[in-house]
Amino acid sequence: MDAIDLKLIGLLQKNARYSLKQLAEQVFLSSPAVSSRIERLEREGYVKGYQAEIDEEKLGFHIIAFINLEMTPKQKATFYPFVSSCPNVLECYCVTGQYSMLLKVAFPSTQELDSFIGRLAQFGNTQTQIVFSSAVRPRGVQIGEIEELEMVQ
Repeated sequence: MDAIDLKLIGLLQKNARYSLKQLAEQVFLSSPAVSSRIERLEREGYVKGYQAEIDEEKLGFHIIAFINLEMTPKQKATFYPFVSSCPNVLECYCVTGQYSMLLKVAFPSTQELDSFIGRLAQFGNTQTQIVFSSAVRPRGVQIGEIEELEMVQ
């Protein structure tokens, strides 16, 4: 992993639809060299995939919420398959603190959110926060900060 790889990752995070030519111009390499580097980054797991940022509200998902779930570690074996099968769960993290799981969900209505929380009750207590607005949309890791840290070391 060198500075060019980091620059490519940063560019792909900003816009995964950049053409090889556009990327090559930004890193001063040929398109085949950039293609080879991207294939290696994918193969080594630095780049896990590509996806479009979607406006959930325009698609009818007016309720975005974060749900904290308190459960025991031995419940993970049944919880993980359950939560993986729920299409409204956008993200799920095992976290520290009183609550062991943090879920980000999207639903068309509070009634459907309430129904889902009821299904989660089989695993433990929940605490839910409904999102009013987002000051920072998903943006990926700030690669420039990584480059600055490497220069200091």
